[in-house]
Amino acid sequence: METELIKFFASVIAIFFVLIPHGFAHAFVAYKNGDATPKMYGRLTLNPIKHLDPIGWIMCIFTGFGWAKPVPIYPYNFKNYRVGLFTTAIAGVSANYIIAFIAFPLYLLFATVLGPIAETEAALTAINIIGTIFFYIFSFSLTIVVFNLLPFNPLDGFRIVESFTREINPVRRFLKNYGLYILIALVVESFVCTKIVQYTDLDYFKYFNLLWYPHWFSMNILGFPIIAMWEAIFQIPIVWPI
Repeated sequence: METELIKFFASVIAIFFVLIPHGFAHAFVAYKNGDATPKMYGRLTLNPIKHLDPIGWIMCIFTGFGWAKPVPIYPYNFKNYRVGLFTTAIAGVSANYIIAFIAFPLYLLFATVLGPIAETEAALTAINIIGTIFFYIFSFSLTIVVFNLLPFNPLDGFRIVESFTREINPVRRFLKNYGLYILIALVVESFVCTKIVQYTDLDYFKYFNLLWYPHWFSMNILGFPIIAMWEAIFQIPIVWPI
């Protein structure tokens, strides 16, 4: 029970360090491309109230997948329409990958260096909590990168689709109108499959979990360069949270 509480607390804290910079990065790059709309709506800030979307935040806590509140932009203000739209779209996930790169060595520091030398139970608990927070920042950042590149509105992937297609494109219009419903269905399906695997012997249900595949990709492919580099630098075995 204590471990579950630590994991839940750590995940709640981690979300702030994942979604807030994500939203700020979109606003900042859009502003630099010539669109003052994010600044007018108060999004050029690190204030969490301005960036956290309630549904995206809750889903990220319980599933590891989520999103920040979409940043309002008017792409026709961009100095270069397509370049501005594309760079604004990838700004959030780029920020998250940088955060993952920074969070992982901090996790290693607490989990494999400070943890073994803790002298009291209280110190060990504090180290475990902080280490778990950094691990979730690392993990959530990577899954947010992959998840947000899915081509469904309001995710960044849809913005990328917008930057390469015309407004009358039927696929673009479908993704814009029904993207949110598809996302909610995917997250609910993933949550149900996860609980079935967790509380039954039906392990094969993980293969029906559609979001398990982007999560696997985020940790094993996207995260591999980060893990490999810092593991080589630290030259110590990695201990993953239970």
